[in-house]
Amino acid sequence: MTEPASSTLDSRYGRTARSRRPLIIGLVAVIAVAGLGWLLWAAVVGSNPPVTSRLLAFKIVSDTQVTATVQVDRTKSVEATCRVQAKAADFSIVGELTLTVPADSPRNQSLPATLTTQRTATSVVLIGCTTADSQRPH
Repeated sequence: MTEPASSTLDSRYGRTARSRRPLIIGLVAVIAVAGLGWLLWAAVVGSNPPVTSRLLAFKIVSDTQVTATVQVDRTKSVEATCRVQAKAADFSIVGELTLTVPADSPRNQSLPATLTTQRTATSVVLIGCTTADSQRPH
């Protein structure tokens, strides 16, 4: 009997019958574990910001003035900076105010804000609050 052509070619060119499948599976598993670890880390860090804020109320006082109330909650006693904008009917920014919350103030508080506007505002938008460590508004 003669040998099959594939085994003759394998012996002639020194190929072995080993497969690359375990190497590929191992590499995919390592990448998947690393990706899952990064996803969990990002979820934990992103879900616990040092400061959060929300706009409780606003009132259009006059053609050139708007008042707002902003609630600021901090997990640590750090200084926070909050930005509030007044917008006109065409969505252009007609007034802006930056509020600073000192580190030694209460962690949970409501802050009054009075914005001077260039023309009549129709809404107030809270951009968010940041700290020195977290520059993304929350």
